[in-house]
Amino acid sequence: MTPTRQFSPLDRLIIEFQHALGTSLGQAHAERPNPAGSLSDDQTLAEPDRRHAAGLMRINHTGEVCAQALYLGQAAVARDPDTRQHLQHAAQEETDHLAWCGDRLAELDSRPSLFNPLWYAGSYAIGLAAGLRGDGWNLGFVVETERQVEAHLEEHLQTLPPGDQRSRAILRTMKADEARHADDAQQAGARVLPAPIPGLMALTSKLMKAVAYRV
Repeated sequence: MTPTRQFSPLDRLIIEFQHALGTSLGQAHAERPNPAGSLSDDQTLAEPDRRHAAGLMRINHTGEVCAQALYLGQAAVARDPDTRQHLQHAAQEETDHLAWCGDRLAELDSRPSLFNPLWYAGSYAIGLAAGLRGDGWNLGFVVETERQVEAHLEEHLQTLPPGDQRSRAILRTMKADEARHADDAQQAGARVLPAPIPGLMALTSKLMKAVAYRV
């Protein structure tokens, strides 16, 4: 039997740094097929509609960068192996979302947010702080994060240009995944977050969306 490699704190720091660079600045690769599949890309989208769709998909791309950082920060300090595995699995599915949003941005002749490294660092720090409070709080953050993401995905589905079926297919799959992540975390023993925290999370999300839509 091949022994499991034990990483030193420095090794883990380097791995986390490489992942941060890859997530915030690199090109993600999905394990699942793109939900847009063979749907045609409507080339008749007016330029304002194309810019609006790109702005929404840039928000979603940044949201997935934040989700990756949050969950990996939480997993780094999770006490229970099952909780850690739950967080890592959710992070992997968020990688699929990240790749799909990146692909769609390229199709719309646009790019990710220039501030993604900053969003990643802030979200990772929040994840560490949540994780240090205990696994119940860890899972509580998952539930609240995913419920808020579900809400803004539904908003984007309502405001996407009617002809943009490729973006819409991606967002529908993402929304279903986020709902499942929240349900799984709830069943795993998530704690209800105190009243100020969801509000602060919503304010932070609102700031991120306002910036990422444009830059």
